[in-house]
Amino acid sequence: MGLYGAIEAGGTKFLCAVGTGPEDLRAIIRIPTTTPEETIGRVITFFQDFRSKLQAIGVGAFGPLDLNPKSPTFGTILTTPKPGWSGANLLKPLREAFNVPVYLETDVNAAAAGEGRWGAARDLSTFVYLTVGTGIGGGAVVHKQLLHGALHPEMGHIRIPHDWKRDPFPGVCPFHGDCLEGLASGPALKARWGQPPESLPWDHPAWDLEAEYLALGLQTILCILAPERIIMGGGVMENRSLFPRIRQRVREVLSRYLPIPALQGDLEDYIVPPALGDRAGLLGALALAIGETG
Repeated sequence: MGLYGAIEAGGTKFLCAVGTGPEDLRAIIRIPTTTPEETIGRVITFFQDFRSKLQAIGVGAFGPLDLNPKSPTFGTILTTPKPGWSGANLLKPLREAFNVPVYLETDVNAAAAGEGRWGAARDLSTFVYLTVGTGIGGGAVVHKQLLHGALHPEMGHIRIPHDWKRDPFPGVCPFHGDCLEGLASGPALKARWGQPPESLPWDHPAWDLEAEYLALGLQTILCILAPERIIMGGGVMENRSLFPRIRQRVREVLSRYLPIPALQGDLEDYIVPPALGDRAGLLGALALAIGETG
């Protein structure tokens, strides 16, 4: 029986596995993200043991990425703050090492693919996966296709209303300051309140402000894509008290404007956590490989 390879390529670690689905995910290995040469070399070594059965490899990676097959830099990481990784090619060494199809997507697009195949978006045509953690990123599936344009979506860098009197914090984004990521990511929470998000009690005022910003971001996404469901993952969203606050604030800022049946009521089935949990990224990479070849 053939196997599919999965790589969740993050700024601090690469997770690699082989398998055929959520119930058959095996030989998972964690590789620290060091230099491109060392890290990718260790990834190749891992998959060597499965060479004879390997059908395809899916990669969900941090970015930004060049995903245009016609581009001379297709498959590379573009300008990134991760030292040494700007211009690193993720596709070429894997394709040369194994001579099997290798499919590359952003980490959030990969997670969206996984949730669409096995998770909270099964049987849906158009949905969004938003991750809120070290950064904020969004992946969109539109009519069952991962959304791309001249580049991939960068939902974390949309601008949202910022009440400077209520919140004088300037934001942490090095490019835009107070974009959504600059105001609502994990590092923004830590910088604003002087402690990491996981140490803030659930009734801390940080969470009402966080829900406000995330709801304003979701309002923009809703008005542009009108998705059938929004899935929210990432480390910050592990505070489950955020979900009811975000749902309530989304209802308020939309003000009944969008006549979408799914937006009626309490939104408990509309704004949801990932059904695949913290495996969404790795299983998403597996879904990329299976989806193209299986």
